[in-house]
Amino acid sequence: MRIAYVEFDEAEAWRRAGMKQLLKLWNELLLMTNGDVEKALEWMEQLWEQHNITGGRMSFDEFKAMLEREGLIRRGTGPENEGEGPGSYELTTKGERSIRKDSLDQIFRNLKSLGDGDHRTPNAGASLERLPETRPYSFGDMSSDIDYNISIRNALKRGIDDLALKEDDLEVYETEQHASCATVLMIDISHSMVLYGEDRITPAKRVAIALTELIKTKYPKDSIDVITFGNEAEQVPVHRLPYLSVGPYHTNTKAGLQLAQRILSRRKHTNKQIFMVTDGKPTVILEQGQIYRNVSWILDPLIVNRTLEEAELCRRKGITISTFMIADDPHLVEFVDKLTQTNRGRAYFSALDRLGGSIFVDYMKNRRRRVR
Repeated sequence: MRIAYVEFDEAEAWRRAGMKQLLKLWNELLLMTNGDVEKALEWMEQLWEQHNITGGRMSFDEFKAMLEREGLIRRGTGPENEGEGPGSYELTTKGERSIRKDSLDQIFRNLKSLGDGDHRTPNAGASLERLPETRPYSFGDMSSDIDYNISIRNALKRGIDDLALKEDDLEVYETEQHASCATVLMIDISHSMVLYGEDRITPAKRVAIALTELIKTKYPKDSIDVITFGNEAEQVPVHRLPYLSVGPYHTNTKAGLQLAQRILSRRKHTNKQIFMVTDGKPTVILEQGQIYRNVSWILDPLIVNRTLEEAELCRRKGITISTFMIADDPHLVEFVDKLTQTNRGRAYFSALDRLGGSIFVDYMKNRRRRVR
């Protein structure tokens, strides 16, 4: 092998490494501003001026021009801008895809125990995935799984004068089962997700974006659906995830579980599971057509019991609930303990910077087995 050496180009090296870091910062700002490009640009410009983040190698105007040139942002052309020239900047499809890829890379970079992310079951069985190992043929094996090279070699061991392929000569490839999995990710968007000076919604969005990107690219036969729950529950299209924002004051966990069950009932996968990211106890339900709210700081028995009924229904349907708590309020811990016991699911206390790793590891583990 011949190796060609060239003179080190410091400017080119900086461009590659520096632009990668700048785009990561840019994508983070987009998540924090709920996909508002104009606000993200304003924040980026402030950082540029205060910290000289490129060391003078690139101006902010050049960076903004690069974003537009690369097709990550564009001028809006909606009806509201007719007759007024180009509108404000907005994200493009490529820009949304960049956020998804960056979110996935960031979470996987922080994982230590996930390995290569494969999620085959440890059992051998019928599947389209062949293993290099073979075994003797037995009644019921697929003819398409026969390894004819080894089978003919076995027949040749008896001599070329008696060359006839017999059943005892046949060997088939071992195959590996892959458990299919349907997942619904529930994200709490109640007001508490941005209270007390801590941004909890941005890490939750990043995890949702990364998990959907992982499943759609690496495990396309799995399904992933995302729903938000505040005063009500709503299914969110994947491309709208960067634009999620906190709005409703209350937390309708019951409505979220009900919608998750309806979605999973349409999925024909081996495993079905719900991942719930929350930092607050349930505070509202719709009871007999009327909104019933919790008016105290403690758990409301009626709201809790109605929510636990949905957790029990999930258990009967074989749907496991994994709850990821991003707060340590005693009332939240008490509620999650009850929900976990009712559903026989799992609960995690997860710091915001470890939320992605916790969810990804649990997804991989749950996908390796059948949920009863």
